[in-house]
Amino acid sequence: MDTPQGTAGAQSLRRALQLLRLLAQHQEDGIRLTEVMAASGLERSTAHRLLSCLVEEQFAERDPGSKAYRLGLDAMQLGFASMRRVPLVDHCRPLMQRLARMSGDTVFLVIRQGDYCLCLHREEGHFPVKVFTTDVGGRRLLGLGAGGLALMAQLSDAEVERIFDRHVEEYTQACFTRERLQQAVRRTRAAGYADIVDTLTVGVSGVGATFAASTGTLAAISFGAITPRLPPERKREMARLLMDQLVSNQAGGA
Repeated sequence: MDTPQGTAGAQSLRRALQLLRLLAQHQEDGIRLTEVMAASGLERSTAHRLLSCLVEEQFAERDPGSKAYRLGLDAMQLGFASMRRVPLVDHCRPLMQRLARMSGDTVFLVIRQGDYCLCLHREEGHFPVKVFTTDVGGRRLLGLGAGGLALMAQLSDAEVERIFDRHVEEYTQACFTRERLQQAVRRTRAAGYADIVDTLTVGVSGVGATFAASTGTLAAISFGAITPRLPPERKREMARLLMDQLVSNQAGGA
């Protein structure tokens, strides 16, 4: 967990931040001390001491029954405060507005958050879909939405397998078998963009592609529309538009 080239004297802070990331990845079900130890590589006494401190400061909470840890109130408040002004959103907003205007469809910006993708922003075109359930701040399992599938396709096959294993029930509820998810990932890699139909909402299709938000961090922008507006040929057209605009946007920001 420790970074040899990191800032000197910041080992405890770095460990605590890594634990906060772990808690965020397991926010829905929580994570027990033994699981924290396995995921972080920390000894029991160190992990327990850091988690106890986070609980005392209300950056974490511990369920008395299950003994599972989750993010606490103060961590949530920091997250909500940061959502009011996200540099990545500020950078991408003009591009997303342009894409929404050119396509008429709804455009989403998502980033990976553990096994999920988090919606940071959305822009609606002149033909918005009113049945979308993905709002700003909403999370979806990787692989289900167009943006999440584009992000998942960037992971190794082994990591895709591990994510599926951790969320078998949720993928099953979305009618995603292991084979179907693997096929979707392979198809996305081959095409260079994600293409979904009816995975999040029946009657809604999407197209998504990734871009480098920063060094080592990927984000994705996607279109969403009712399926009749996205037949195969228009999906390819929207994918070309999206990827061309992403390239132009990154070149302009270089």
